[in-house]
Amino acid sequence: MAKPKQETLAWLASISGELSSETLRQLDLTLPWYREMPAARRASVGLVAQSGISSFLAWYENPKSQPWVAADVFGLAPRELLRSISLQQTLQLIRVVVQVVEERVVREDAQMREAVLLYSREIAFSAADVYAKAAEARGLWDARLEALVVDSILSGENTDEIASRVAALGWRANGSALVLIGNTDQSLDADSLRRVARKCDADVLIGEHGDRLIVVVGKILKATTLKAATSFSEIVSKLEPFFAAGALVVGPTVRDVSAAHNSARAALSGFAVLRNARTVKRVTHADDVLAERALAGDALAKQTLVEKIYKPLSENSAELLETLIAYLDCGRSLEATSKQLFVHANTVRYRLKRISEIIGWDATGAHEAFVLQVAMVLGSMSDSTTEG
Repeated sequence: MAKPKQETLAWLASISGELSSETLRQLDLTLPWYREMPAARRASVGLVAQSGISSFLAWYENPKSQPWVAADVFGLAPRELLRSISLQQTLQLIRVVVQVVEERVVREDAQMREAVLLYSREIAFSAADVYAKAAEARGLWDARLEALVVDSILSGENTDEIASRVAALGWRANGSALVLIGNTDQSLDADSLRRVARKCDADVLIGEHGDRLIVVVGKILKATTLKAATSFSEIVSKLEPFFAAGALVVGPTVRDVSAAHNSARAALSGFAVLRNARTVKRVTHADDVLAERALAGDALAKQTLVEKIYKPLSENSAELLETLIAYLDCGRSLEATSKQLFVHANTVRYRLKRISEIIGWDATGAHEAFVLQVAMVLGSMSDSTTEG
């Protein structure tokens, strides 16, 4: 014959202390991760376990309150719980609590079995709900933090804090980095972009500014070789389809994400002058439009042209510098240049080859000649300023 509900409730209340003690003992015996916890965290987890016993009594008295009563188990110490144990460990905790209750209560009153099973289901769903909400909140926080980091990289502000901020986002890249800037649209699949980057042994930060898509890419170096398996050119080619139609600008490679603002600065400048560039490829490196950037007032581009083109020639050989200036002034005519310098045309060819080997730009190409012409003017202006 079934006991009256009030009598059952009174009996459950009388053994609640015994159930709590037995639960803590079983946690210590069956869950290694619980035994290894610091005392403060063990206390937090134990509080949740004991709350499960009390919550079962309240739920049994009023089953209609089950969603709220079950949630109260985790409401007592949600931060401690979420920081201390994973969802899988929480379910293990619930299993121990239910086993203790089932062995003690159902053994005395078999009709309580259904109530225990129903409550265990509700408490498990409640745990999943708590962790889902926490994950959702973390996702929103991560999105805001990622947007903040990308803004900091673009603006060049708070660069000392970037390393700590990306660490909070779980940034795994430990090698060189660069910035990509292109067009975006509503169909961007950021999750797929991240998956493709991970397959290339890279990590990314993604930001959308109006119709522009900014992607900061960092290489993940292998621990054994300290080298990345995939080159930046391969990574860029894999990420290129995620950008909308139009040119994609690739900033220069920098040592790590803390210096990514230098790559971003160049990429932004390059993206701004694309419409004025004569030849634009789908994937355009910021250095491909150095001259256009310099003419638009980009101080970094001016400095790069002087340091990469003018200074290496002026410091290596005044003769080579003179030859390049004459060749450009003569409209890239070998004959006219040889006459102006009073040397043979083959000598001019040889010097142009040496120039290309030193600076990496070929003066015989139309666009490269334009870049070199701008570099010569800027270098000459720099010398005049220094002399003055």
